[in-house]
Amino acid sequence: MKKSHPLRRIVLAGAATVSGIVLLLTLKPSSDPAAASAEGTPQGQQSVAPQGSGGVQAAGNGDQTLTGDVVKTEYGNVQVRVTMSGGKITSAAAVQAPSGGRSTEVSTNSVPKLNQAAIQAGSADIDAVSGATYTSGGYKKSLQSALDKAGSSAATGGGSGGSADASGSTGGSTGGSTGGGAAQAKTLTGTAVETDYGPVQVRITVTGGKITKAEAVQSPSGGRSSQISGDAVPKLNQAAVAAGSADIDAVSGATYTSGGYKESLQSALDQAGG
Repeated sequence: MKKSHPLRRIVLAGAATVSGIVLLLTLKPSSDPAAASAEGTPQGQQSVAPQGSGGVQAAGNGDQTLTGDVVKTEYGNVQVRVTMSGGKITSAAAVQAPSGGRSTEVSTNSVPKLNQAAIQAGSADIDAVSGATYTSGGYKKSLQSALDKAGSSAATGGGSGGSADASGSTGGSTGGSTGGGAAQAKTLTGTAVETDYGPVQVRITVTGGKITKAEAVQSPSGGRSSQISGDAVPKLNQAAVAAGSADIDAVSGATYTSGGYKESLQSALDQAGG
């Protein structure tokens, strides 16, 4: 009996040790949920990302991509494509531009500047790039034709005015005293007038019964005519806006161009009711 007693104690001690090990093993899985919850945090963050990307796509649903007319110049065709969002130009690019030899260098230098100017101005009323007169002129004409497709409010580059145009479009033409009628803008293109040196055609924007913008869609070009048009047309545009009518003085040295401009301008005003 005395010899068996120590053995019994050893057996009991061994059993206690095994029980302790089993107990520790049973406690180990309880730490796994904590690790799982920690790993669950990045999963929760990933689920937010698709919601954010969906919001961006929804915000872009109202964008309009508009491509202007192809405008032929002395050195090649120019065509502009713009993206409109909320009545404003958010992107501009030349789909076509003069290329080959010196023309490629000129286009590479001028087109990015014209794109940036179009976005900043929000209209086709932008300055020509020095050394790229023909490309700039073609760019502006194609840009204006693209804006015309977006409606008269976009053609004037007015973001806030666009909403006023929409609200006052039904009664603006008859109710000039109302806010909507005063903000309504019309874009009108006169008839093409043939002159000894080429056709002249004028496009104007009329807002509240006044000329707010004027430009020559067509003007004599080629050789000396291009130089004359480049000098005379901006002056005639400015005079038309200042006078608010076709009663403007001819530019010295550009008698034929001035005469054709005034006649086309008057035909555009006639469409607006004088």
